[in-house]
Amino acid sequence: MKRTFLLMAMSLGVLYSTTSCSKEEKEKEEQVKFLVTSPLQKDTTITKEYVAQVHAFQHIEVRALEKGYLQKIFVDEGQQVKEGQLMFQIMPLLYQAELKKAEAEAKFVSIEYQNTKKLADGNIVSPNELALSQAKLEKAKAEVSLAQTHLGFTTIRAPFSGIMDHFQARLGSLVDEGDLLTTLSDNSKMWVYYNVPEAEYLAYRVHAQANDAPHVKLRMANNEVFDYPGIVQTIEADFNNETGNIAFRATFPNPKGLLRNGETGSVLMTVPLKNALIVPQKATFEVLEKKFMYVVDKNNVVHQTEVTVASEMPDLYIISAGLKPGDKIMLEGIRKVKDGDKISFTYQEPKSVISHLKVYSE
Repeated sequence: MKRTFLLMAMSLGVLYSTTSCSKEEKEKEEQVKFLVTSPLQKDTTITKEYVAQVHAFQHIEVRALEKGYLQKIFVDEGQQVKEGQLMFQIMPLLYQAELKKAEAEAKFVSIEYQNTKKLADGNIVSPNELALSQAKLEKAKAEVSLAQTHLGFTTIRAPFSGIMDHFQARLGSLVDEGDLLTTLSDNSKMWVYYNVPEAEYLAYRVHAQANDAPHVKLRMANNEVFDYPGIVQTIEADFNNETGNIAFRATFPNPKGLLRNGETGSVLMTVPLKNALIVPQKATFEVLEKKFMYVVDKNNVVHQTEVTVASEMPDLYIISAGLKPGDKIMLEGIRKVKDGDKISFTYQEPKSVISHLKVYSE
């Protein structure tokens, strides 16, 4: 009997101890307070990034204007040439001969005209015959001018200052009229093309009206930002119905010649946002590539809520859907609760929270 009584007493003691510990742990859990805040609503600006193509201000194909052998090349690939500089010479012998023939014919017709004029002045020939002789002289002069033009086409000069590309024809090659010889680029300034969605285009236009000649930046392929800002000078007339985008063109100075035709990069453009909802990134979590937050209702119960991120800034998200300005959101401890839990919390003003993070405001 004593042994039985002792065992019962020990069991009751263990049970009481276990119950006490569970009760203490539960009370301790209930005493934990989580930090809660709200989205910060304010006007701000964000930097949007757009894939871009870089083109030279002037970029042309240099082609042969006459048929013949490529007799001389006066420049080299990659060379900087000046406007009017001699670049190529196509063998001119045939065109020189045609010019001499045309000049001789013009000289002969000119003598004929002078003789006819003397006869006409003496009323020996009719005025019509003099007019016919004069027409023959004008035709001969036109033939000389045409031959001079053909001969001039055998020498190809730079139409503007720029950089030569590689040769498409080598010395001694037989080239036909219109054959490509090389390309020439004026890289003193560059045109950078990129596509902007309709909503961002509308925001840009409103912002551009308040701020003349908005500047943009160019991030190059090596992930460095180009030293000189550009100016958006041209927007195309129509939207692309398939993509919903419209093409922008920004002009960048290129005094050091770093940028070349055909490069790629990203345009960084500042876009204004009105009444944006800003939240700390740490208040969100991801499930199957979707962003969620815990929203606290009036009964202090947390609800897992999907949100749409419109833009990302350092430490911050701008939310376009899923939240309202006055919502209470869990800022810390989101891994310690689950949907439907009732919590105790301490509220911190959103301005105080955001002030310790990075935000761009107007």
